[in-house]
Amino acid sequence: MHAARVARSRASAATTNGGHISTELRINDRIRVSEVRLVGPNGETVGIVPTSDALRLAQEADLDLVEIAPQGKPPVCKLMDYGKFKYENAQKARESRRNQTNVIIKEMKLRPKIDKHDYETKKGHVVRFLNAGDKVKITIMFRGREQHRPELGFRLLQKLAEDVEELGFVESSPKQDGRNMTMVIGPHKKKADAKVEAQTAKEEKAAEREADEAAEKAERTAANAGRTTTKKVKRRSENLDPDIDV
Repeated sequence: MHAARVARSRASAATTNGGHISTELRINDRIRVSEVRLVGPNGETVGIVPTSDALRLAQEADLDLVEIAPQGKPPVCKLMDYGKFKYENAQKARESRRNQTNVIIKEMKLRPKIDKHDYETKKGHVVRFLNAGDKVKITIMFRGREQHRPELGFRLLQKLAEDVEELGFVESSPKQDGRNMTMVIGPHKKKADAKVEAQTAKEEKAAEREADEAAEKAERTAANAGRTTTKKVKRRSENLDPDIDV
């Protein structure tokens, strides 16, 4: 067994007395059972063979014997390049983390008797949040006697949901929470898609700005090229006094 395989086979396993518990698969000489159900490198079933024979086949193929299903009776082992297997899994995990997006819930607070101008301003913020792929928690705050008029808050939430229905949907229906009434609106577009769209729009805007600047520069260059600078030639007068005949 070559040095690289020996190094991989020394991966730490579960220890007793509260020691570190490894998530590494058992490979090669760490597999202590007498026989295994062997799977070939291409997924083909070999059958139940003595572990010593499986290790010999792995060594001959310059591969590792990896225990992929320890709960089996006997355990299932596969012939594979364990180093390559770990590398590919690490790459997949890294790509998954890169594509993972955190769910962010924004909150917008309104009063049940909000005026039209303030409502439009608040709605604009909700639109911006939904366009960015974020959820929005709408909170209607009641004061004093307003608590006895929950229908005011319900109607306001219903109106807001209708105004932004092209961008989001009611994920959590209006419900009373003490002095407040809340509702959650979820975006139609995913966070990752929203980021891609925002980046694309930014790049397009930058490209348009560069094109406009290039066009303006070309116009200035053409104007300067067409402008002729002629000097006025002064002729020396032979007769300074028109009343004097020469």
